[in-house]
Amino acid sequence: MEHTDANQPPEEIAGDTHKETQRDDKLLARQVARYLIQNPEFFEERMELLETIKLPRENGKTVSLMTHQTNLLRERNIEMRQRLDQLLHNARDNDQLFFNSRRLILALLEAENIGEVTEALYASFAADFNVEFTSLTLFEPLSAPRQSLGQVQTSIFSDAETAIGGIIRNGRPICGVLRQREKEFLFAEKAQYIASAAVVPLGNQLGTLAVGSADPQYYRSSLGTLFLSYIGEVLERLLPKLLNR
Repeated sequence: MEHTDANQPPEEIAGDTHKETQRDDKLLARQVARYLIQNPEFFEERMELLETIKLPRENGKTVSLMTHQTNLLRERNIEMRQRLDQLLHNARDNDQLFFNSRRLILALLEAENIGEVTEALYASFAADFNVEFTSLTLFEPLSAPRQSLGQVQTSIFSDAETAIGGIIRNGRPICGVLRQREKEFLFAEKAQYIASAAVVPLGNQLGTLAVGSADPQYYRSSLGTLFLSYIGEVLERLLPKLLNR
């Protein structure tokens, strides 16, 4: 203990005593903590002590350690149930996506001409994938007769370069808000309804596959285009065979 001057004012003596007590409390707390770390089995034979330990809460009140542990386990249980529900929900979505994709691919493979391809494609996108607007554009010259092309749009490549040259040269799927000229080229008379879109250039300057929405946020620049790219790859392999029949 520090030496106290007899002439020291009482309030200073009280302050020194308080500081000394705080130092002693901190030292004791460190010793207790160190002991419990070194002896983790301490409470095994003193379970009744756990009920006396109090922990502070955000609202300023305290709860017993046992209550805190119970609440913590309950919160973790709720979190785990939510994660499980999300996993099950994703699994159901993936099953449905696989089923719809399989049905579309089989319909495309069974098509005997380009018109049947577009009919199957447009119907599946609308009914199974909630796509508002679909547009398949092929670049001329095309060997297939015009009457067999169905809903396909056609364009000479130079016109396509003028309207959507950036998309073609990029060579990768893009999504987001299109320029007016791009919308008019891809969606023709439906361009006025398109607020956002996703576009896949088909390889070997074959054409483009585009889907659109009246919602400007529906096809965001961060939206994944994996499925659309997959369908684009199927069309790249299927369309040339049908065009050359």
